[in-house]
Amino acid sequence: MKEKQKGLTCFGDCLKTPTLILSLTIAVVFVFFGAVYPEATGERMELVFDWMVTSLGWSFMLGASIFLFLIVYLMLSPLGEIKLGADHEKPAYSNSAWFAMLFSAGMGIGLLFWGVSEPIWHYMWPPYGEANTAEAIHTAMQYSFFHWGFHPWAIYAVVAGSLAYFSYRKGLPMLLSSTLEPILGRKGIEGKYGVLINTIGVLATLFGIATTLGLGAMQLGAGVERLFGYASEPSLWIVIIIIVTILAIISTVSGIDRGIKWLSQINLTVAGLLLLLVLIIGPTLFILDIFTHSVGAYLQNLLQMSFATDAAGAGAEGWGAAWTIFYWAWWIAWAPFVGSFIARVSRGRTIRSFIVGVMLVPTVVSMVWFSVFGGLALFTEHFGPGGIAAAVEVDEAVGFFTALAEFPFAALLVVVAMISISIFFVTSSDSGTYVIGMLTSKGNPHPPVGIRIIWGTIEGAFAAVLLLAGGLEALQTASIIGGFPFMLIMLLMIYCLFKALYMELQEESLPLERAKLRATIKELQEKIDQKEAEAETS
Repeated sequence: MKEKQKGLTCFGDCLKTPTLILSLTIAVVFVFFGAVYPEATGERMELVFDWMVTSLGWSFMLGASIFLFLIVYLMLSPLGEIKLGADHEKPAYSNSAWFAMLFSAGMGIGLLFWGVSEPIWHYMWPPYGEANTAEAIHTAMQYSFFHWGFHPWAIYAVVAGSLAYFSYRKGLPMLLSSTLEPILGRKGIEGKYGVLINTIGVLATLFGIATTLGLGAMQLGAGVERLFGYASEPSLWIVIIIIVTILAIISTVSGIDRGIKWLSQINLTVAGLLLLLVLIIGPTLFILDIFTHSVGAYLQNLLQMSFATDAAGAGAEGWGAAWTIFYWAWWIAWAPFVGSFIARVSRGRTIRSFIVGVMLVPTVVSMVWFSVFGGLALFTEHFGPGGIAAAVEVDEAVGFFTALAEFPFAALLVVVAMISISIFFVTSSDSGTYVIGMLTSKGNPHPPVGIRIIWGTIEGAFAAVLLLAGGLEALQTASIIGGFPFMLIMLLMIYCLFKALYMELQEESLPLERAKLRATIKELQEKIDQKEAEAETS
């Protein structure tokens, strides 16, 4: 068992594992055909996207909501007292370091890319109601909170909690297949079904990471264009991906306790300072008002939004597929990567404290982020000089920088934002490389450096291919394709997790029940002896 827990440490042995061979083969074939036939790859991906959104969109809505409600139940139930590790263990990382790594791996570039562009898009193209109105401002922020709130972090919590429990509590290798041990059995987690599950996890991670790296490259390209005048186009994006991939590989070689931990904490500080500056210099009162209003609207309408598929077509055509379904698929595609990484840094916490930390803190930070940057953009567009909506309509990547252009020392703010984006870029690629390395080295929490270098390179190649195959649309398509098969695995995960937790609870209660039974028998026996003694006396 201990050998399995350690996983493979030798680079040569890792190259022989079925999961690595299968996933690497599929990844190389995809990169080859995507690079040689980018247009054909883009067309076929678009066909798959259209079919999945039309036929399976409802399943993403239902699946994400199931994950949220079950995770909340798990947090509130007695099962939440069970620890992700041995009973005596303490958390492996401090709360500040833990939150920084959660945030950098879990949201990162996405918040910087969509922090301005998404609220502005909802303002121009709301799910219902009239566009470019005061009502559209409220709707825009409400749905931004919805897409970046409890649902995505509940999705991460399912994978992270399951993996941490079965690895740290049950002593199984840190493999996605380990979370299905109640179904597969201990031998089955490394059998053919285990290899299939881990390979799906690797491919979903590649598509999810590639989407994020693509978004980051597009946004850094927009920043370069604003500062230096170079056109933000695919050739520049590819150069950016190459540079950041090299930096990510250097970071991942240094390990979690150095590269990822330090970069995450530095970046949280940089992003926090940027947010505070915009809050103070920007329309502060409007930002505070929109934050307060939107929190209430989000919580009040959470149930309705969670299941809204617009079956009769009463809302804006295509809005749900373009936004909510895309997001839920993106979060699910990210779940094997972010979930595995969160599990890796969450040892020693109770399930309850783990869920509170994973769901509550990042959700609040996301709400504050959208209120500040999205609020600034909406205020400028609706009450001020405007211009942000026109820029976002042409290119979503420029929205963030266009909003910063309203401030004094705009060039300096753009430079700070680009530094933050770059660090998020590196930590996302770095974390993803670490996770895929674990999955392809039989769960080794410290995968060999050679394996990390291979997967870091493949991640960059995936992002480059998707950008060449169609830019943002191809990135969104990749998320949908990677998300659906893994969602089915997640449904099995949550079933196995609850089954194992309830079995443990029952096993823990058995000694107490036996003690109570012995006490009851002893008490009855004493009463019988007393009555017999009384009978003899009389």
